[in-house]
Amino acid sequence: MKILTLIRQVPDAEARVKTSGNAVDLEGATLVMDGMDEYGVEQALRVRESGASVEEIIVLAVGPKRNEDALRTALAMGADRAIHVETDERLDPIALSRVVAQVAQAEGATLLLVGGQEADWDSQALGAATAERLGWPQLTWTNELKVEGEQISGRHDVDEGNESFTAALPAVVTTQQGLNEPRYPTLPNIMKAKKKELRKDTLETYGAKPAVAFVGAEIQSRARLNRLIDGKDPQAAAAELLNLLRNEAKVLA
Repeated sequence: MKILTLIRQVPDAEARVKTSGNAVDLEGATLVMDGMDEYGVEQALRVRESGASVEEIIVLAVGPKRNEDALRTALAMGADRAIHVETDERLDPIALSRVVAQVAQAEGATLLLVGGQEADWDSQALGAATAERLGWPQLTWTNELKVEGEQISGRHDVDEGNESFTAALPAVVTTQQGLNEPRYPTLPNIMKAKKKELRKDTLETYGAKPAVAFVGAEIQSRARLNRLIDGKDPQAAAAELLNLLRNEAKVLA
């Protein structure tokens, strides 16, 4: 069995970003592997460590040159090799699924792990779109996964509890928080990762073109009005606070 895991690089949650023209300017921002994708890499490694017959773990990134850092991190975690489809175009999930599906077929992958949600753009469509292209079953928002022979089983949470599932490989699995705790690469593995294969492809190879045009970006800002309440009289202060919350902030009925 070959496992293909898609990874992306996103701004750190604490990073400050700005806009430039009609796009978000990431110049100087701290970038990290998307946390949902880290779960995918870690789960691929755990499937192999559980004794399943895993021939190879391949990580794939589609995006700018800076994605090499995330790929090297995945290789240092334990992935065997990486593929980078380098492009500065921002692909919508449907266009991106075209690339991912072609790579999965070309590499002979039978298990595809995709982040359940993009940390930056909040899209959840990629796993479903790729599964549709491949004609594979999709198991979404997975927080427990086991592979036994040609079968996978697992569980995911729903509003009122959880659901368990089984499916035959090949399959697409999307991850969510709670699936595992990703490991930190050790220094020896970081050094080994520098010697692992990282193949470069062009977007033109896959014939994918974005169907959605990105026309603008805006940083949301919220004006804050600070009000100081005299606390000498606790009862009066509490009454004033309730009045402000009810009549100005309008967060209380």
